[in-house]
Amino acid sequence: MSQRWGLTVPVTGVNLAEHGELVRALPDWGYTDAWSSEVAGSDAFTPLALAATWEPRLRLGTAIVPVFTRGPALIAQSAATLAGLAPGRFSLGIGASSPVIVQDWNGLGFSEPFRRCRDLLRFLRPALAGEKVSGAFDTFAVKGFRLENAPAEPVQLLLAALRPTMLELAGREADGAILNWLSATDVRQCVAAVNRPSSHIVARIFVCPTENVDYARGLARRMIAAYLTVEAYAQFHRWLGRGDALAELWRLWAAGDRAGAAASVPEDVVDDLVLHGTPAECRRKVVAYVEAGVDVPVLAVLPTPDVTDAESLAGVLAALGPGSELSAPETNQT
Repeated sequence: MSQRWGLTVPVTGVNLAEHGELVRALPDWGYTDAWSSEVAGSDAFTPLALAATWEPRLRLGTAIVPVFTRGPALIAQSAATLAGLAPGRFSLGIGASSPVIVQDWNGLGFSEPFRRCRDLLRFLRPALAGEKVSGAFDTFAVKGFRLENAPAEPVQLLLAALRPTMLELAGREADGAILNWLSATDVRQCVAAVNRPSSHIVARIFVCPTENVDYARGLARRMIAAYLTVEAYAQFHRWLGRGDALAELWRLWAAGDRAGAAASVPEDVVDDLVLHGTPAECRRKVVAYVEAGVDVPVLAVLPTPDVTDAESLAGVLAALGPGSELSAPETNQT
């Protein structure tokens, strides 16, 4: 089994300020990592800054920081700050994000995402090493930037990647790849595209720990319809071989029939992409990702009718964690 096991924080539906006790309990439940996401809730860095002070044994990671919504120097500054709070335990995951988040919500340009990601990796490596960076990259230019608080230990750089060119970039210029919205059976195809045995593979895995199948599939269908109609995700699943299975989703969505699009997602696709069942059943399904090549499974736990208060949430998270099956978290970056 993987020697690392992550949880996305903050947990959906729980105020960030109320996470202290939960985060401190994670190592006892077998979790080694806390990872953030950045969509329309918390930013990527604040939850990890709090987690670093609440529980210093945890490794921390962003999944992901969009490469268009902050300038290169600001990303380096924020990453260096987290690295200072969690020396040797912080991984910076960056990614292109999507036109909705970048253009529609932030009013910024979204162009040449491959080159922008590549350029950020090439800037961040020397910047986080404390070097002075000057130069014209393809998508931006930097003149004379040097961090005042360069990390004492290296920061692992990860790239969120969906299709072969970005996955190959993750293997070539990052320390690994972050995968998202895929099944356990898709992992090997993605790892092969990374094409670097030493690359770290992180996967964000949606988990709906409930035996209420109708609820879980209904929630999963709405999420799948919202995400997999984004062009990058649509192309990703065509590459994975789901073009025929999701053709009706894309047709109905384009026609403006949102409810019909969600309802059209085949049951097997729903069950493959959003894990549901008892916490123990969900945990066993997560292990399948590890067996396929994921180094760090990061659970994104969805709200369920079973969780009504802090005590029931703690019980679910404890049951999803591998507990004594994992060794204690390491304190050095690997």
